[in-house]
Formats: sequence, structure tokens, C-alpha cells
Amino acid sequence: MYQTLSTQLDNNILIVTINRPEKMNALNQQMMGELGLVIDEIYRNKDIKGAILTGAGEKAFVAGADISEFLTLSPKQGEELAKSGHVVFQRIEYSPKPIIAAVNGFALGGGCELAMACHFRLASENAKFGQPEVNLGLIPGYGGTQRLTQLIGKGKATELMMTGDMLTAAEALAWGLVNHVVKQEELLPKAMAILQKIQTKAPLAVARVVKCVNAAVDKDVDGWETEIREFAACFATKDLQEGAEAFIQKRQANFKGE
Repeated sequence: MYQTLSTQLDNNILIVTINRPEKMNALNQQMMGELGLVIDEIYRNKDIKGAILTGAGEKAFVAGADISEFLTLSPKQGEELAKSGHVVFQRIEYSPKPIIAAVNGFALGGGCELAMACHFRLASENAKFGQPEVNLGLIPGYGGTQRLTQLIGKGKATELMMTGDMLTAAEALAWGLVNHVVKQEELLPKAMAILQKIQTKAPLAVARVVKCVNAAVDKDVDGWETEIREFAACFATKDLQEGAEAFIQKRQANFKGE
């Protein structure tokens, strides 16, 4: 079905692999279109409870955009390119099902932006992160100026984007850009283990966590009111009843997303 991606469904977790290793998994317009399709599948398919985004090989998650596509673009075409990227990455960020990035090498430019659109990130020890667009006379265009600032703070984000420097995995962990750093061979198992744990929780509550966390950084939304509203909505669910009864009965809850 896909030319630039490969997918595998394992225990209700969809592993999406960016699959252009000969180009260091660089983003191009075809890949962006296919990412949009696979995100639609994650939303729609009830057999998918969560997803992992990773890159083919051990060198790169996504080493940037396919720069050859930029050479003939007009400002208007550049605007449309950025808008289309924002749509796809916001669909990832707002997914009611957890989508996490397993960063297995370089995550630069659009690759860093893709990783930051995920709900959180794990990295292999050889991972590198950066927004080096200034080296090309560009700035990040797929949400990088906003998400990097939200994740690591204004001063650090500004320095990284102005210098085009890269962060090592250890630095990314210290700066709060990633949640875990593990050996390369442990990356996917660790990501799977986290998603399997999340699968044991109430799916409607998980989706509401995503909504409230996103509201916290959206200047157009009142995050406090969103939390109150989503907290109240939980009381209309069977999952709350099941969770409370399981807690009282000292047993594992069996949530059905109802």
C-alpha cells in the first residue's frame, strides 16, 4: 500500500517505519501524503490501540527533508507545503490513541519536527536531534519553531535553531526532549512495553489526557476549563465504573473504551 513506509501490526500496536534508507529516510511530499494516510488508519482502525514511528536502518529516524524538492518552489508553494505539513503533524499530536517516536539515529529538520509531533519520544544512544534549517536559508516549517520552544524552553530552542547545532541523545534527555534513552536493540522493545502498559488503561481517559495536555499549550484554548470539562465527562463512562470497582475489589480493570 505504501511506497515510503512499511507497517506492521503487533499486539494492537502499529509499527510505522519510515522506509527510504538510501536517502536517510528523508521526508518528501510522497511520504507526507502517505503519513497522512497511515494516521487516518490509526484513527479509524479499532484494532490499532497505539502506534510507534521509527526509521529504517540504524543511522536515521528521518535525517531531514528532501532538499531537492525545495529548489523550484515559490513563496506560495512554500506556504502550501508548510500548511500541509502542519495538518499531518497536528493529526499526530491530537490523536486520541498514543503515537510515540522511537528515534533510532538522526532526527533533523522535518525529522525532528515529526518526532516532536508524537506524544513523546524514545531515543537510541546514537540518536541526534536538531533543526539545522538556517544552514539552508530556511526556518523550520512543520511546527518546529513552536514545538521545540514548548518542549525545551525559549532560550535553548532559539539557540538551537539559530546555530543549527545538534543535540546528542544524552543532551536531549537532559533537556526534556526525549523521555528515555536506550541501546539501539532495546529501542523498539522499550517502546512496545510502554504502549502495552498504556493499553491496560482506560482508552477514553487516555484520549482525554491527550486533549488536556494539548490544551495546556494552545493559546486559543482554556486548558483549565478543558480539564474540568473532560474530568466531568469521565463520569458518564462505563470505564470509570469498571475502574472504581476493580480498585475496590483489588483486581485488574477490564476497560472497554465505553
